[in-house]
Amino acid sequence: MDKSFSIICKITHNFKNMSQPLFSQDILFYQRFLKANGFYKSTLDGLWGKKTNAADIAFTQQTQAIAKQYGLFDARSEANIATLAPKVQIMARKFLGVMIINKKDVRIISGTRTYAQQDALYKQGRYGNTSPIITNARGGHSNHNFGLAWDIGLFVNGKYITDDAPYIKLAKFAMPAIPMLEWGGNWQSFKDYPHYQHQAIDDTVAGTRALFETGAMYV
Repeated sequence: MDKSFSIICKITHNFKNMSQPLFSQDILFYQRFLKANGFYKSTLDGLWGKKTNAADIAFTQQTQAIAKQYGLFDARSEANIATLAPKVQIMARKFLGVMIINKKDVRIISGTRTYAQQDALYKQGRYGNTSPIITNARGGHSNHNFGLAWDIGLFVNGKYITDDAPYIKLAKFAMPAIPMLEWGGNWQSFKDYPHYQHQAIDDTVAGTRALFETGAMYV
């Protein structure tokens, strides 16, 4: 076993344990994700049984294979990439590869969220919460909820950059290089410069949600 594959195994050898903070409280969510991406063939019942476990293992194995083919990155990026749909994992790795070519320290700092996690973010800055508003999307209304999207962080000399301008420059590197890539900076309202996503089969979030919730292919 070569060294790079050994590292991959250490990162993803037990994806069920690694994904537990994300999916353990919403097994139905994970079943939908697995079914829509071709890993789970049974009833969407919200129960972790042998078929769900087998689908989880198959998803883990494909995640490992994609990492081996497209390259490894920092640990935080790896943990978030492993929550994305397989086609999106490939795109995210290509994206980070473009950033490395352009000598930018970019890391993926957010990946897939359950509906409940999305709702928790939506409450920030609302309902008496004094934190800044960070999203206008409720649970089920963000492409982060379907394994389609990721958010990035730019670091300069180890410092996390929050200004918009550098993120706009990063998009100029990425967008021409990667087909099917969409950027939150192109949105008409609530521009989200660190946000990237894989184009979905349906042009609307509502349409994507309908496919996802029935376990139908959406990407």
